[in-house]
Amino acid sequence: MPQTNTPAAAPLAAPRQKAEPIRALILGGTSEARALAARLAGDARLDAVVSLAGRTSAPLASLLPVRIGGFGGVEGLTRYLVEERIERVIDATHPFAARISANARAACAALGLPLLVFTRAPWSPVEGDRWIEVADNAGAVAALGEAPRRVFLTIGRLGLADFLCAPQHYYLIRTIDQPSKEDLPPRYELILERGPFTVESELSLMRAAEVDIVVSKNSGGRETYAKIEAARALGLPVAMVTPPRGGEARIVHHIEAAVDFLFYETSQ
Repeated sequence: MPQTNTPAAAPLAAPRQKAEPIRALILGGTSEARALAARLAGDARLDAVVSLAGRTSAPLASLLPVRIGGFGGVEGLTRYLVEERIERVIDATHPFAARISANARAACAALGLPLLVFTRAPWSPVEGDRWIEVADNAGAVAALGEAPRRVFLTIGRLGLADFLCAPQHYYLIRTIDQPSKEDLPPRYELILERGPFTVESELSLMRAAEVDIVVSKNSGGRETYAKIEAARALGLPVAMVTPPRGGEARIVHHIEAAVDFLFYETSQ
């Protein structure tokens, strides 16, 4: 199991006394956002919308109203928050969605709006793991070395072009959506699949492909952790890309803490 260190939740003050439903924006696209939407659906105290970037062609359903597409940077997001009379924002995007998270911090700071980051805790190495922790994809490329290797590349389709500079390797690539053809290396096998995955299926896949090394983002959560467990069982190294820094926003890892943020005034 992943090892996590979760900070204690902030103490709650008295419930909000408000006649109208609270207007909230949830920046989504993750299993955490879907779980939060399911938890909040039908609650008369809330009038919320989930925003999806639209990068996945077939996003999973949400039980709250959904908008799809970008905002147009900090300025566009700020305008949206004002026009829609948003009172609270929850950033439940992917841990590596650095741009929208930065935009949310800037827009909320400019308007004085409360912002909470609801995200999965990152994985931590345990006994038997052979992690090579790197800051970005360039670091992962360097970790592969010069000699040809068989690489299980599981970083999503948007970062594949970063590996074109190392064409000597064979890449087993797994993404949800079809990558752009120009981003694919000369020697590869492509698997289009969405998690969760089992340890048994990951072991079978890595053995069949004769994988030498795994490249992964440290995205946390259970849905894709099986590849880390399988790599540990096989004694394989993992080039692990660490998540970007999250700025000054408060971060929680539990759904009830996100619910409390919406309906209670929290101590900062």
